[in-house]
Amino acid sequence: MALQCTPHLAIDEAELDETFVRASGPGGQNVNKLSTAVQLRFDARRSQSLPDAVAVRLMRLAGRRLTQDGVIVIMAQQFRTQDRNRADARERLAALVAEAAVPPKPRRATRPTLASKKRRLDDKSRRGATKRLRGDGGGD
Repeated sequence: MALQCTPHLAIDEAELDETFVRASGPGGQNVNKLSTAVQLRFDARRSQSLPDAVAVRLMRLAGRRLTQDGVIVIMAQQFRTQDRNRADARERLAALVAEAAVPPKPRRATRPTLASKKRRLDDKSRRGATKRLRGDGGGD
């Protein structure tokens, strides 16, 4: 079974590494006994499921969740059960990959309109006139 990120993009199950650790924070005795938090690791740099361009954008988007080896680590400990935390971590990874799958829109250089140039020059001359009207500065 694969983790479906977009209609055309899925991550193979073998590329995901999940470890269950103890969650931090409140939870009473439960938090000290059970390992409900999930640490999901995905090697974006060496992934066979992702095209190179998507992997590069994914690593840039991951931010501080990315290790120096190119592994994305997602920690999920919001819920009290392993299953819900596991589903949450997978959903967050899928959302991150889906965001990276959208190529950035190329920027097209534009020129200022004639009216905007005229407004800018009018504002400059008005500001200059205001400054000229200030005192002479002849301090006697």
